[in-house]
Amino acid sequence: MALKSTIYKFKLNVSDMDRPHYGEYALTVARHPSENDERMMVRVLAFALHADDDLRFGRGLSSEDEADLHAADLTGAIRLWLDVGLPDERLVRKAAARAARVVVLSYGRTAAQWWEQSKATLAKLANLTVYRLSPADSQALAGLAQRGADLQCIVQEGQIWLGDEGGMLQPALETVFGGG
Repeated sequence: MALKSTIYKFKLNVSDMDRPHYGEYALTVARHPSENDERMMVRVLAFALHADDDLRFGRGLSSEDEADLHAADLTGAIRLWLDVGLPDERLVRKAAARAARVVVLSYGRTAAQWWEQSKATLAKLANLTVYRLSPADSQALAGLAQRGADLQCIVQEGQIWLGDEGGMLQPALETVFGGG
């Protein structure tokens, strides 16, 4: 019998003074059985940093040909393709051909190594931005994974704060490539 996804419901309040974008989102996030809290919360952070009424979560790890998050315009054209982790460079190239903008939020102990191995190919993609989140920051985000949590994300002058009533984390994103 196949294991089912665990459903998390978050209320996310975003105050992004850099864009400027302000909104409250009711997120339903399915955590795939093979996904850990760290990866799920990096997806939530990615949503918060790109929050938009059109931004949607993909079907998850079982659909490698689909973005972790994506936003389309009224014609169905993909405006934003967002992946977290260390995606296969073939899939990133394919995403860059399909979407106006592609963002990879890499994390984990091998994120720097992944970029070094992929940059010769991926640095040719004009519509790609790659960020790196430190292992300590991504692991700290995992501590926010609670079903039914109320989360707050504040972005100001490039600084990020994400947290709940128990406290705020300040994850730092390093721009590895691009920056649009």
